[in-house]
Amino acid sequence: MNKICKNIVLIAVLNFCVVNAQNYDGPEPYGPLPTERQLAWHNMEYYGFIHFNMNTFTNMEWGIGSENPAQFNPTQLDARQWAKIIKEAGMKGVIITAKHHDGFCLWPSKYTEHSVKNSPWKNGKGDVLKDLSEACAEYGLKMGVYLSPWDRNHADYGKPEYVTYFHNQLRELLTNYGDIFEVWFDGANGGSGYYGGANETRKIDNKTYYEWDKAIEIVRELQPNAVIFGDGGPDVRWVGNEEGWANETNWSLLERNKVYPGYPKYKELLSGHENGTHWVPAECDVSIRPGWYYHPSEDSQVRSLEHLVNIYYESVGRNASLLLNLPVDDRGLVHEKDTEQLMKLKRQIDKDFANNVAKDIKVSATNVRGDHSEFAAYNVNDGHEKSYWTTDNGVTTASITLSFDKPTEVNRILLQEYIALGQRVYEFTVEAKINGIWKLIDTQTTIGVKRILSFDLIEASEIRVNITGSKAEPIISNIELYRAPNLLTKPIINRDKNGMISMEVADKNIGIYYTLDGSEPLENSQKYEEPFNVNKPTTIKAISYNPENGEKTAVKEIYFDISKKDWQVLNGRAGNFKDAYRIIDDNPKSSWTSEASNTPNEVIIDLGKSYPLQGFTYMPVQGRWPVGIISEYEFLTSKDKTTWSTAATGEFANIKNNPIEQTVMFKRAKARYIKLKGVKIIDDDKRLSIGEIGVITK
Repeated sequence: MNKICKNIVLIAVLNFCVVNAQNYDGPEPYGPLPTERQLAWHNMEYYGFIHFNMNTFTNMEWGIGSENPAQFNPTQLDARQWAKIIKEAGMKGVIITAKHHDGFCLWPSKYTEHSVKNSPWKNGKGDVLKDLSEACAEYGLKMGVYLSPWDRNHADYGKPEYVTYFHNQLRELLTNYGDIFEVWFDGANGGSGYYGGANETRKIDNKTYYEWDKAIEIVRELQPNAVIFGDGGPDVRWVGNEEGWANETNWSLLERNKVYPGYPKYKELLSGHENGTHWVPAECDVSIRPGWYYHPSEDSQVRSLEHLVNIYYESVGRNASLLLNLPVDDRGLVHEKDTEQLMKLKRQIDKDFANNVAKDIKVSATNVRGDHSEFAAYNVNDGHEKSYWTTDNGVTTASITLSFDKPTEVNRILLQEYIALGQRVYEFTVEAKINGIWKLIDTQTTIGVKRILSFDLIEASEIRVNITGSKAEPIISNIELYRAPNLLTKPIINRDKNGMISMEVADKNIGIYYTLDGSEPLENSQKYEEPFNVNKPTTIKAISYNPENGEKTAVKEIYFDISKKDWQVLNGRAGNFKDAYRIIDDNPKSSWTSEASNTPNEVIIDLGKSYPLQGFTYMPVQGRWPVGIISEYEFLTSKDKTTWSTAATGEFANIKNNPIEQTVMFKRAKARYIKLKGVKIIDDDKRLSIGEIGVITK
């Protein structure tokens, strides 16, 4: 071959390579991108929060800073127990409140006397952070630290000297306890406090006071792999609520420079910013109880399984991470009731995602980039994190179809974008082919790192995902399909003021069967279909039944006495009766609180007609901040509202720590009017509160 021919061949080969390189080049990154530390954080997905500090021993949520270190004295503190439970619950790490707003430090900081080194715990030789660090290493968990910028104890708070103190403490935490995966800065800053005895209110500029640029430099220097949490990041943002959910539309993007600690438009954080300037994904923080710290009164208020499952789907399943708080109790242990619910959640999530029916089934797409296997449709179910399907340059709408060998039951779909190249999809639909006909299952917006959709059980031969809106070429790395089992929980039974009984369960595929005659319910007993009326004293027994496998719950038993349809609240000496109807609405979640009074607080109720009474019930106000709870009572009856007889007096033992419904029986008395007096109120409050009051006639 002569030299000219050789050159022609070489040029042809080079042109062929150039053309094919253009055809098979991967998609360009689009928009803000996650850093390596953020990608590692995304993989954490679900981890624990430990709120344990001085507040645990003062029964407060926000201590004022004047607390004595001697008050911190757990008797059984065991960080290994925390780590073991967190690991078994399926979490990948834990963040601990090293210092909350009251300024008390869980480590022996050399910069303050307000720490464990001056507590009786371990004779002042203890270090909670060290214990937890060692426990995390043993159980293969990552550890993070919460450090409150606000300090209601420190005398210099609000002055430049405190900022130096804050930075010094940050250095301590990031130097002495191994690798840290997240540094958590609370957005609550400035206000009233002890401040070394000043007992005053101090305001600071949230944007500038703490010299955030220097604080960030310290984290980057000492823990370069740690993400920093704050209202606006810089790495991870607050989701805008403390209830554990993100909006269905949730961008990992944020206009970061406009968001700062205490940002007033925090509802924007629920969705992020579609055109955000930085990658700042959302973290959903929520406590397993109403409060962040342990309070004995909340032992009966641990979140239900169905609530926890919803939280998981609305955080992890909506392009966010889940930070679930465990309020370690005053023994220094994760409470048994919290542990029980955590493990129920773990078992349910494991069951929901036990069998990916999309694995290795046939996949096709309407467009594949360069029509090449490197970006082929089958990459979405090959089990490899870094493989993906994408489209040709400029093609932003396309469909991808997963085909079963035979009709298959499905009720969950999980989708993931390859976020290393940006978040792109802003609109998509899911369809299913059922009996040869395509049916729309859902229409949604963002996907991000993970999107989980739940829907009614279908039997489909194909599932199709239509990308109907994307900022650039869609890049889908993973699609999974599941047939999750029904969620079996005990029925919830309620009666309203008019005597209408309603029952419900978390999963509509679960049946409810009940009896009204005292017999044990079975799956062939009366099935609950719609509300029905019960006005007379009746014991209802009910079970939930799963038709899939024949499993059923234990019996839920509840007694209802006469209905309250004819009851009225009459004025007593308590005043403020505008909302007093709430105490007889048969809704224990509603309540009424009287005005403050120096005379005995009381309420009078007209039952509508006379009944033979032999007891009463008192439900204290429920919720996070109860007030006006009766500790000592007098209960009186009357036939004519003029002459009153005392039916019962006494004490509601331990009601502050265990605010559940109280039942008091007394000698039978016929009456139309009843009166409940709050002889003594918890904490000597001058108000009276009632969640619900009832009578017992049988």
